[in-house]
Amino acid sequence: MRIMFVGDSMTIGTAGDFTWRYRMWQHLNATTGPYRIVGPRRALHDTLQDTPTSYAYGDPDFPEEARGHLAGWGEGWLHMAPLIGDAVRRYEADTLLVSLGLIDLGFYTNAEQTADNVRRFVAEAREAAPRIRAVLMPVIRNVRAATDAAFAAQRERFNELLGKAVADLSTPGSPLLLASEPGEWEFETATYDGTHPSALGEHLLAGAFADAMHQAWGVGAPYGSAYRAG
Repeated sequence: MRIMFVGDSMTIGTAGDFTWRYRMWQHLNATTGPYRIVGPRRALHDTLQDTPTSYAYGDPDFPEEARGHLAGWGEGWLHMAPLIGDAVRRYEADTLLVSLGLIDLGFYTNAEQTADNVRRFVAEAREAAPRIRAVLMPVIRNVRAATDAAFAAQRERFNELLGKAVADLSTPGSPLLLASEPGEWEFETATYDGTHPSALGEHLLAGAFADAMHQAWGVGAPYGSAYRAG
């Protein structure tokens, strides 16, 4: 299994973060057979410089070979759809864990346009690896969705369209899963600023992906037991 994390600012993280990618790495090490984390990028985002140039992970022993990802601050489905084919081909990824959409809806595209980019993303990934599989995360409620009714409606509409895209496009040879939005997610505690995950949020995101893979594909074990054990 060759896993690639694909995401926006919630996935790349910033200087000092552990990241949910790190939490997933810990979980996979404890519960899963041979696997690799792959991707063209390694860094966190340096918010002071506004560049993806920080390597100050919360755990400095997070190994270099486990830091791979395709995530970027301010990047969404719009930005990743043109990149995913080359990244999958180059790094031979066979499993994608994808958390995108917040930035699209916030700045670039409406729900329908964003859903079109989801379909383009899947097509590009499959052109590079016809049997690739992926877990897709809905856009999680953040502080803007709590205060901006129009944005909240776009988030809900996109999540409906994302579910439809997963149902339409999933095949036995290239399965797609729709992860469940973490039930315990409250942005007051799961984020440190209304959007970006706190330590609790990192665990909740990793758990949502891990549980989807375990339930559908038998990968590893439920995340909850590992999380409750600390």
